[in-house]
Formats: sequence, structure tokens, C-alpha cells
Amino acid sequence: MVDTEEKKTNLKICKRCGRKVRGLIRKYGLYVCRQCFREVAPQLGFKKLD
Repeated sequence: MVDTEEKKTNLKICKRCGRKVRGLIRKYGLYVCRQCFREVAPQLGFKKLD
């Protein structure tokens, strides 16, 4: 049985906002959460497809 204090979390940290999240965009070395990615994607050159 694992003690709750000893449990490891798989949460990663966003480079932009510092939140610990599961939905992290790691592709191309971005390491930003989904919310931050939506804000900065146009500035990075990503385009939304219909």
C-alpha cells in the first residue's frame, strides 16, 4: 500500500505560467500548457485549421 505523501505525480510544469498540468504541449520543446499554447500559437506561426 502506498502512502499518499509518497505518491508521485505525473504532472509537468508549464514554462509560461508555471502551473502543474497534465495537458502539456511538449512537441518541438515548447513545454507549455494547452491554455498558454492557445494564446501564443498564432505568434509562434501555428495556424488553426477548420
